[in-house]
Amino acid sequence: MPDQPSQAVQDYLKAIHQLGGGDDFVPPAKIAAALVVKAPSVTGMLKRLADAGWIDYTPKSGARLTPTGLSEALRVIRRHRLVELFLTQVLKLDWSEVDAEAEALEHAISPRLEQALADYLGEPLEDPHGHPIPSSTGELRRRELLRLSEFREGARVVIREAQDDNPARLRHWSDLGLTPGATVHILHYQPLDDLFEVEVGGRLVRLGSEGLTGLRGELEAVAG
Repeated sequence: MPDQPSQAVQDYLKAIHQLGGGDDFVPPAKIAAALVVKAPSVTGMLKRLADAGWIDYTPKSGARLTPTGLSEALRVIRRHRLVELFLTQVLKLDWSEVDAEAEALEHAISPRLEQALADYLGEPLEDPHGHPIPSSTGELRRRELLRLSEFREGARVVIREAQDDNPARLRHWSDLGLTPGATVHILHYQPLDDLFEVEVGGRLVRLGSEGLTGLRGELEAVAG
């Protein structure tokens, strides 16, 4: 059983999970890009993580979380998302501000405080950006979502998740009403200009694929 992980180890495990490393091997280059670190330092850390039992690692395939590593990654993700929700719901911070704050706080929360937060918030299922919160026993709901830019004319799409690492983009989406739970009607798509015309909350919005990048959703369920 590995020792209690350091902050750096937790950051690596969380990044590997977010890149799909709970199921498949993730190339070191992708991990380096996600953590904004140089490739040689990633290689050294991955070897140490493998020696400690957190990941399976080969230079050719990359890294995949072991069951122990997956459990720890989900624990960190749970704390991060609980903190984000507490900061927005209780302290009334804007959803564009909370990711960076949660990054700092997620490593300092004890299991007791984690459970207190979950109890206070009513064991919530999602964070402010729509991302599922792992349960206290480590289950994480899987959803089959598509990027908004993958839908075409006529589709009515419910936004489920918004990527949370760009505060300016989050503020812009909020101003436009492009937030989790909102229904977006794809009115028109102009391939040559890569321009979407969508209706959300009775408002016409024009955005390119880049402007929609980071928003994910699913077709609205048809009643009956």
